Amino acid sequence: MEALVERLSHLDAQAEGSLRVVMFFDTLIRRRVDLPALARASASLAECVAGISLHGAERPIRAAPDGTPAAAPPIPAAMTVPITLDEEEIGTVWLERPGPPGRLDDVLLDRLAIAAAAVVERYGPARTTMADPALVELVISSGTDEAARARALRLLGFAADLPIRVAAVRSELALDRVAVLACPGRQAKAAPLADVGVILATGIDPTRFPAGVRAGLGAAVGPDRSWQQARTALRFTTARRPVVRHDNLGALALLAQVPPGVMRDNADVAAVGRIADSAEDLETLDVYCAAGSLRRAADLLHLHHSSVARRVEQIGKALDIDLGEPAGLLRARLALTAWQLLDS
Repeated sequence: MEALVERLSHLDAQAEGSLRVVMFFDTLIRRRVDLPALARASASLAECVAGISLHGAERPIRAAPDGTPAAAPPIPAAMTVPITLDEEEIGTVWLERPGPPGRLDDVLLDRLAIAAAAVVERYGPARTTMADPALVELVISSGTDEAARARALRLLGFAADLPIRVAAVRSELALDRVAVLACPGRQAKAAPLADVGVILATGIDPTRFPAGVRAGLGAAVGPDRSWQQARTALRFTTARRPVVRHDNLGALALLAQVPPGVMRDNADVAAVGRIADSAEDLETLDVYCAAGSLRRAADLLHLHHSSVARRVEQIGKALDIDLGEPAGLLRARLALTAWQLLDS
């Protein structure tokens, strides 16, 4: 040890700085950080924006020196370094530094690329339910080529021939806990992505989601299509229907493709919006539309059917729709669903 200290004491400033950079990234790897945390730490060390991009990802990860996502438009990178794993290039790292590169930028980027490859590999077939968000994004992105998607699935531990279902989740409960509960005995990986949680699994039980969780479920039609279906289904969830399978929406899924402005301009949708200030009226309309009869709605609301009949009559007048007719009930259900999509 004394000999090592003696040798290090004779290092010049450049070599000493390089050694410190290497030690910095070795520490990050030991702490098992994910890619966003790695970008934040690198930006702080470099005192400029640091970027990480995996091939096929919809968005790169860009972090500012203060640890926040870089909001300003990117400036041309003076230097980029490829991320390689198993002798295959899987992405790129860079620094967005105004002016000439720093004296340690080459060392920093080399170590950042090595660390990023280690993160991708670590968060692959590990048994933990949580996965690196960038790797999950590769799987579900419509812009990912099939070779990159297959590699990402392999790194996540999924066999190539297994069907994958995707769930889009909003929950106050920890996402890994939701995945374990909803996918009992199944292989599952979860990660937060933007404003929603993502669960990839070989099987998902819609009845096993815990209370307070909203979830939209896609079919096993390819991870990218399943993700789009799951996001659509999530928009149709309500407090009474917290879990929605896209398969069960049928033609109702077409409403999700209607531009919001068109829906807002519809007279029936606007009428539902006017009664939405009354939680009681809104719940009554929702239950009645789903039940299709006064007595069934009364059972679900735990009220006498005459009380429900009076409410439905008043709501019908407010909407200017005859809720006693099948056509009127259909109009009300479509208008209520459209309003719920706007509210979501």
